[in-house]
Amino acid sequence: MSSTTQTSTIGAIGAPSRRNTELALLAFAVVIPLFAYMNVGLALTGEVPTGMLGYGMGLGLLAAVGHIVVRKFAAYADPLLLPLATLLNGLGLVIIWRLDQSERLQQLAKDQYGSFSPSAPNQLMYSAIGIALFVGVLLLMKDHRVLQRYTYISMVSALVLLLLPLVPGLGMNVFGAKIWISVGGFSIQPGEFAKIVIAVFFAGYLMVKRDALALASRRFMGLYLPRGRDLGPIIVVWAMSILILVFETDLGTSLLFFGMFVVMLYVATERTSWIIFGLLMSAVGAVGVASFEPHVQSRVQAWLDPMREYMLSRQGVPGHSEQAMQALWSFGSGGVLGAGLGQGHSDLIKFAANSDFVLATFGEEIGLAGVMAILLIYGLITERGLRTALAARDPFGKLLAAGLSGAFAIQVFVVAGGVMGLIPLTGMTMPFLAYGGSSVIANWALVGILMRISDTARRPAPSPAASPDAEMTQIVRPE
Repeated sequence: MSSTTQTSTIGAIGAPSRRNTELALLAFAVVIPLFAYMNVGLALTGEVPTGMLGYGMGLGLLAAVGHIVVRKFAAYADPLLLPLATLLNGLGLVIIWRLDQSERLQQLAKDQYGSFSPSAPNQLMYSAIGIALFVGVLLLMKDHRVLQRYTYISMVSALVLLLLPLVPGLGMNVFGAKIWISVGGFSIQPGEFAKIVIAVFFAGYLMVKRDALALASRRFMGLYLPRGRDLGPIIVVWAMSILILVFETDLGTSLLFFGMFVVMLYVATERTSWIIFGLLMSAVGAVGVASFEPHVQSRVQAWLDPMREYMLSRQGVPGHSEQAMQALWSFGSGGVLGAGLGQGHSDLIKFAANSDFVLATFGEEIGLAGVMAILLIYGLITERGLRTALAARDPFGKLLAAGLSGAFAIQVFVVAGGVMGLIPLTGMTMPFLAYGGSSVIANWALVGILMRISDTARRPAPSPAASPDAEMTQIVRPE
């Protein structure tokens, strides 16, 4: 007569959490830096480094803590984000330790500061704090949508963080940029945390205003031009980014701040015209500020003619830097396969080989192939973040995941582009790889938020309650 088929919910209810996949990938993410650590030790001294066991146990413990918390409190989160971030963090620790062994940098620190203090132990401590913040995000933030309540509080908090370096007695001027503050003997870069807080504000604001911003008044050369009154938000954010560039002479944060807003604006409205306007306004602002700001002018000159800057710096002319040229030489001497871990000479890049120019160290020692692999890892993190945005079930989550992923990608582009000579140097640090507490801690928090959003997005719908008349809910299909 007829056949019956029940509505299938087994596929959704039994969706795999992929935690075992994450655990296997984490094992590789710990083993690879461990072998790199051993390789560096063998290259430098011909012996396995004595701290290898401690390093492996420390990195493994941090990875294990993160995995256990994810397995317990975010069981359906993306399985790749934690291993990828752990791998980058581990490789960064290896290179920072490798530069600590440089006699040249040790002597330079003694001449400059009177003593030498290794950076690797501090970076391991910062990594532990970052993992702790990652765990805290997953434990305390059960639902990412709670952040929407703090939309305008986030705006105020972000502005405070961005303006802190300008406070007399608190802000620090480091190599011409006012992007640091000093608290209790520790230096902090508030802009690293501001990028997360401002993403929360942008997501909440654009979720409410996206319909108005998507309206177009006219079409010009194939582009939908926004109405004049709707240009207000982008003009305000553009002006804020210019003020950051003028008063803090921080090109990196300015580009990151404005670029993230334009990306989120495009995601919210799906209007290509916002991208065009954003690029034009960014170019106009940068050129305008570069015309009168000496620090920005020097960065542009070092980009246009790094060899001239190098020669003037070697001659003792103040206001010039030799680092841009030395970074390019590092990439060139690395070639395709690199000189080998521990066998490069990027320690010639004074003061910033393990921070702003850490990518040049990788470029010399693991070559073009290694740098492309690292950039691929960054690309995978960005892709998983955007995949999370696509899978998110609520508009706030979509915008927040897209904004955080966009900010991460823009920071990687700005830093890598500056070190490689594609754009002027910005002074920002490579996420997870470079030495610096603010960067590694803030980026672990960013990964934690993305994993919370992905857990909510990938978590299967609850099973419908069983009832005695379940047979009546069957779908009847005639033969």
